Amino acid sequence: MFDLKIVGGTVVDGTGVPGYLADVGIKDGRIVDVRRRAATDDGLPGDAAETIDARGHVVAPGFVDIHTHYDGQVSWDSMLEPSSGHGVTTVVTGNCGVGFAPVRPGREDWLIELMEGVEDIPGTALTEGISWGWESYPEYLDVIERGRFSVDVGSQIAHGPVRAYAMGERGARNEPATPEDIAAMARLVREGVEAGALGFSTSRTLGHRAMDGEPVPGTFAAEDELFGLGRAMAAGGQAVFELAPEGVGGEDILAPKRELAWMERLAGEIDRPVTFALIQIDAAPQLWREQLEISAAAHAAGSRLYPQIAA
Repeated sequence: MFDLKIVGGTVVDGTGVPGYLADVGIKDGRIVDVRRRAATDDGLPGDAAETIDARGHVVAPGFVDIHTHYDGQVSWDSMLEPSSGHGVTTVVTGNCGVGFAPVRPGREDWLIELMEGVEDIPGTALTEGISWGWESYPEYLDVIERGRFSVDVGSQIAHGPVRAYAMGERGARNEPATPEDIAAMARLVREGVEAGALGFSTSRTLGHRAMDGEPVPGTFAAEDELFGLGRAMAAGGQAVFELAPEGVGGEDILAPKRELAWMERLAGEIDRPVTFALIQIDAAPQLWREQLEISAAAHAAGSRLYPQIAA
């Protein structure tokens, strides 16, 4: 006997095959049978405690939203709305080099202003809603783990907080990192991935600024810093390097292809996926096609380079 049957719907299963008419049987929280059917047959045999008539509807797996900014909202909203109402069953936070861990005591408001400036999330909501209770990134994950959410939550360790934690005001002001600074940041990144971070993120676009107008920490990071943190991430385990590249918002139409060159080298060296934001820009409306072609060629050559397409 099934706990639940979903009958008569058009199943779009995420594998790329065309949608097909099918019934779905669920028991103990798991899909145990998917039976194709004709419109006229009786469908999946067996009784169920509950049956949902899905005729005229699409039945699909939950969506994994790999690019969200729920870093603060996980502190107060168990529903994680609006994503949970849109069929999303997993969210990934910590994108674009902004997040809330690690944080030195007394620097919480600075991180709030960083997130408010970059992602336009009201600072008042973050100030009133975040419970804090952590300093290190592993401690932040511990706090998330104690929550009960309507969807699964994954997190990445972000360049901005890491740079400010390791370098203080020099890091916050985007001063060049010394070898000692890079080593300190690398230890934090590796620690984060070993604790459960899904990846490391950074931002290089001038469109991402804190409330005071300053570019986010890491915007002008040199290759030795980027590659040092990429290697540390890879040393920590299976993880993804995510970024908003220079020029992504159209502020520089030559930069995106320059960025792809080092991203390809990094992905090849660390043998980890590198994923970057890709949007169409008015100043060069066909540039995105060139970026896709370069990414596909890099991937074919062995560098795991993945564009994130903004809808």
